[in-house]
Amino acid sequence: MAYCETPPLPRILLVDDEPAVLEGLQFQLRKSFTVFTATNGLEGLAQIGSSGPFAIVLSDMRMPRMDGAEFLTRMRQAAPDTVRVLLTGQADLNSAIAAVNEGQVFRFLTKPCPPEQLHKTLEDAARQHHLLTAERDLLEKTLHGSIKALMDVLALTNAVAFGRATRIRQIVSELCDELHISQRWHLEVAAMVSQLGAITLPEETAKKLYYGEELNADEQQRVESLPEVVARLLGNIPRLEPVLTLLAGLGKKPPRDTDVNAQELSLLRSALDFDALITRGLSPQACLDTLRGQAGRYDKAVLQALAHCRGNETESQEIQELKIQSVQEGMVFAEDVHTHTGTLLVPCGYQVTASFMAHVKAFKRGYVQETVAVIIST
Repeated sequence: MAYCETPPLPRILLVDDEPAVLEGLQFQLRKSFTVFTATNGLEGLAQIGSSGPFAIVLSDMRMPRMDGAEFLTRMRQAAPDTVRVLLTGQADLNSAIAAVNEGQVFRFLTKPCPPEQLHKTLEDAARQHHLLTAERDLLEKTLHGSIKALMDVLALTNAVAFGRATRIRQIVSELCDELHISQRWHLEVAAMVSQLGAITLPEETAKKLYYGEELNADEQQRVESLPEVVARLLGNIPRLEPVLTLLAGLGKKPPRDTDVNAQELSLLRSALDFDALITRGLSPQACLDTLRGQAGRYDKAVLQALAHCRGNETESQEIQELKIQSVQEGMVFAEDVHTHTGTLLVPCGYQVTASFMAHVKAFKRGYVQETVAVIIST
């Protein structure tokens, strides 16, 4: 007989300033849910970090210091996947309606609430949470698979652009950490796919663009049309609208109706421009000074974050010469890596992956330069 593991009970957070109410609710729900409790909104928010994530949060409306409407609004910002249910008295109906709008409350129940109605509502909330998370997981896998396929094509056809995309994504990730941006998937995806249009560029134009050399009029026109190329490549992938909106905002003449977060746009633009300046041989400090000199182009908070995570990178890193076969996953090349015929294999700034090292080990001895410079964090 096959053994079937019992699925874990949904996790629910109960928030009420009356201990007796919490005790009664905990007794009613203990068989169907894994129950956590908090006696006020601030304590409930603290529970997210200490005991979360939760499938459901059930909050009373009238509480001191922070009422249920404000608590659920802040809960939505901190844990958007948690399904929110509000418990309120008849006199609080207007506030409950506001909470539904501002905190996107799934349901609100009026006191006294019959046990059968409470159980039915919370079971519906648990199903809603399962649907939300299942859809998100499927979406993430679909998106990641699609983007990975496109980036694999870029890696094979244009190592320079792939290396730049990898570096820009790393900068974006660091900036998100500095600015405490949790909802970042669209920013990181936008960073990665920002270089996809380079597959349409002639090799000579791609190299000139990478090394900051002057472009002729025809090459400049091709480069300026790259955002449109990316938009066409990604247009049929579902749920990439936030990514396309960001990329459209980077254009020379962004659409007037583009609804894009100004700080997010500045974050992506600063990562792109910082990497372009680094590639041309400027020091991190010189790059930052150049960006600061372009008043109004970048958000000040973004530049401060960039200075914090990249301004002193030369102090925390050193460059070592290693045999190509001794390079390890996660290291970053401090120089372009070429084949014995001079063909660029990967560019400076490329972060070594397991698949790259597998390719290197498959090459015949002497096919790739034998020693390379890599960046080691100190």
